[in-house]
Amino acid sequence: MTEHPTSHEGRQPLAARQQERTRPRQQDAAAAAAAAAIPSPAAAPNPGPGPAAVAEAQAATRREGDRLRFVGAATRRIARGIDLDEIVLGLCRASVPTFSDAILVYLRDPLPVGDERPVSPFVLRLRRSDRLRHTDEEGGEAGPESERLRPLLTDPTADLMPAAELCEVRAGGALAEVLRGVRPVFGDSAAARAALPELLGAGRPVPTGHRAILAPLRGRRRVIGAAVFVRSTERAPFEASDLLVAAQLATHTALGIDKAVLYGREAYIADELQRTMLPDSLPQPTGVRLASRYLPAAETARVGGDWYDAIPLPGSRVALVVGDVMGHSMTSAAIMGQLRTTAQTLAQLDLPPQEVLHHLDEQAQRLGSDRMATCLYAVYDPVAHRITIANAGHPPPVLLHLGGRAEVLRVPPGAPIGVGGVDFEAVELDAPAGATLLLYTDGLVESRLRDVWTGIEQLRERLAATAQLTGDDHSPPLEALCDDVLDMLGPGDRDDDIALLAARFDGIAPSDVAYWYLEPEDAAPGRARRLARRALARWDLEEMSDEVELLVSEVVTNAVRYAERPVTLRLLRTDILRCEVGDDSPQLPRQRRARETDEGGRGLFLVNRLARRWGATRLSTGKVVWFEMATRS
Repeated sequence: MTEHPTSHEGRQPLAARQQERTRPRQQDAAAAAAAAAIPSPAAAPNPGPGPAAVAEAQAATRREGDRLRFVGAATRRIARGIDLDEIVLGLCRASVPTFSDAILVYLRDPLPVGDERPVSPFVLRLRRSDRLRHTDEEGGEAGPESERLRPLLTDPTADLMPAAELCEVRAGGALAEVLRGVRPVFGDSAAARAALPELLGAGRPVPTGHRAILAPLRGRRRVIGAAVFVRSTERAPFEASDLLVAAQLATHTALGIDKAVLYGREAYIADELQRTMLPDSLPQPTGVRLASRYLPAAETARVGGDWYDAIPLPGSRVALVVGDVMGHSMTSAAIMGQLRTTAQTLAQLDLPPQEVLHHLDEQAQRLGSDRMATCLYAVYDPVAHRITIANAGHPPPVLLHLGGRAEVLRVPPGAPIGVGGVDFEAVELDAPAGATLLLYTDGLVESRLRDVWTGIEQLRERLAATAQLTGDDHSPPLEALCDDVLDMLGPGDRDDDIALLAARFDGIAPSDVAYWYLEPEDAAPGRARRLARRALARWDLEEMSDEVELLVSEVVTNAVRYAERPVTLRLLRTDILRCEVGDDSPQLPRQRRARETDEGGRGLFLVNRLARRWGATRLSTGKVVWFEMATRS
């Protein structure tokens, strides 16, 4: 028996023995690889891709790059549109002729707005159709144009037109299924072959092959329309990748239409909100004629806070107001409405102009720390031929004299309403008969092209030039004057909305005014009748004596009953006869129906029946009851 050595010196480590066993296999594998690398004499060398394949790959790369650039440019063009027509036009102009030779765009009628439920039935209306015009007989080459219900091209796009202008989408029909699927489909697909006749109208041929794509237009919440892209036989048909392009165009168009419809609705609501806050019509106070204009800003910023107002005051006076809330939003329009309402309430208290602005300033601060506005408040007295003006950071008014001279009135500028902690100053100026006062907002005189003082000077020159056309003895017609002033606006001058109020001072001559004080005693009604009779005789209005004396007696009797201080009686003769009775009692009279057993309570009933108009105004020192009667001259 042979003994194996047991010494460690004669035994190899285990790792070394494993390496020796695997080395032959590694050598064999390396040899096999080397042998495989040596070309066989019978094997042909690999030539690589040929020139045709390389050219085709490069052409495909160029087509893909062109497609991506087209989609980017087309979507940017569509996104530039603000309203519905601009977006649809952007789709048509981007598609024809770069992507297709013709396009039809159908939209839901009516288009749903926001979350409102669409009306039934589901109706599509042809909104726009564009085509590539072929060369005309004179050889002129024409570009894309929009035509409705006319042939597009001779073949095959002519088969699409005249297409039906209205299409009712039947529930469960082929067109409804394609629209529900959202994805664009080729015109020769089974779904499109059934849907296109329903969309374009029964009995009309449709394009064959890959020469038409039907793309649903889906907004954020629902399908709002469809677009049909068509290519003629003179160019290559659509490819599979063109379906992705049509999908991109349809998606961007539908989302843009959704936004445009929402914007249009909001702009309409804001515009209506602002217009309802402006006066429906101007009053016709005695001794002054009024005209006004309001223009919204450009379409991009049409909602503003400009307003104007004319408020009749006791004593045949009238308050003229124009203001401008800073900013362009529905919030500005709402604040404008609150300030206008506050100004009307303060005017009825017959407060001085500076006090009205002070209370408006306090109201603006209650509405918020950033609620600011400019305002100009003026009170015209036709008897005194004077006007009192207070300004809160507003552009100064312009006075056009009868002789044609126009001047910018020097009124204290004041701080805007809402600043707080400032005092307002009023100035009293002459208001000669025949002169015209123009109040306006800064949108008329300020723009990106000129500063406010340059615009005011141009306005003054425009008024003077207009007055020269009518001569020194006549004032220009008030309505025509307002239109002529607005004509000074040039392109780019509509950055802000514009409010314009013009007042023509006719005044009341001193000879047409009769004024008395009556002590609050039982004899006051009788004395009032005698004074009224004498004034009517002086004005050759004796035929009105009976009715006027009766009404004057009733109104003075009510005033004497509650007054503690002398009662005022004033008669004014213009184209009407106006009677005003003032006392120091703040309690306003109220008409009521007297019972048969009552001894009184019929005075205001008689006034209401015989006078053309009547009313009562509360003052800070009492009230004024007035009535008007038509003269018979």
